[in-house]
Amino acid sequence: MSETPREVIIIGSGPAGLTSAIYAARANLKPLMIEGAQAGGQLMITTDVDNYPGFPEGVQGPELIMELKKQAARFETEFIQGDVTEADLSKRPFRIVVDDETTYQAQAIIISSGAKARLLGLPAEGKLMGHGVSACATCDGFFFKEKNVYVVGGGDTAVEEAIFLTKFASKVTLIHRRDALRASKIMQDKIFKNKKIAYLWDSAVTDILAGASGAVEAILVKNLKTGEENKLPADGLFVAIGHIPNTALFKDQLKLDTNGYIITEAGTTRTQIPGVFAAGDVQDPSYRQAITAAGTGCMAAIDAERFLEADAEENGVGT
Repeated sequence: MSETPREVIIIGSGPAGLTSAIYAARANLKPLMIEGAQAGGQLMITTDVDNYPGFPEGVQGPELIMELKKQAARFETEFIQGDVTEADLSKRPFRIVVDDETTYQAQAIIISSGAKARLLGLPAEGKLMGHGVSACATCDGFFFKEKNVYVVGGGDTAVEEAIFLTKFASKVTLIHRRDALRASKIMQDKIFKNKKIAYLWDSAVTDILAGASGAVEAILVKNLKTGEENKLPADGLFVAIGHIPNTALFKDQLKLDTNGYIITEAGTTRTQIPGVFAAGDVQDPSYRQAITAAGTGCMAAIDAERFLEADAEENGVGT
């Protein structure tokens, strides 16, 4: 079934989506948020968040999401738990289908569906995420002071993560499936100058082992040329093999970059379709932080409010 078009629908309920909901609701736009079946985004699987302003003692990822949701609910954001399974952005009002069942319409859409880290696919990976396994050195590096850590990957992201971790860890080892990095020359120059970084070439992690404390204690690494497998003591494993933006629904409707991120107009959250905005990791391949996602969520709500105001003036609504 369909219903009267809303002013704003927000797709995704991480920091970007919830911040845009707070601002949109305070602007009296009565936003509807489609949370997703797994509401809250990547912060729901993050333990300690120490770098979000306003929490001097740190905050648990799920707790931060819950506080943001309470704030959005306080200003009367409406929440729907479900996945967007179809989106028609060809004309306004835009049409959104949730769980192949219910259709919603809106004059403006904010896409904040986030991105997910590419993982190794090991059974232990998910269980130990936040307990020694991480996909974000900027987020978690601080917790590995004087620790022995490994980074998996060979591109720019892995090189950046490894270099960043040398600020904290006593030893950083980069594990790569090949015998040469895929990273850009400038990044390779940087990493090879850093004497704190060691390398395991032609190698892959085959398992992650937990100790009695439930945290990472060791990893199994296989040499892909010789087939030899070794158990190596480890305090942490950082997976840096890229991210996948959640943009599959929009690939034939919005302009995406070569990695699938939504392209927005410089300095704004506007896409090439008037009335459609993108915020957070879904359009950010560079920073991927909760605070930057929240910032673009604020921008998207303000951009949407201004768009709707201009649209109303142009069509004589309220005059």
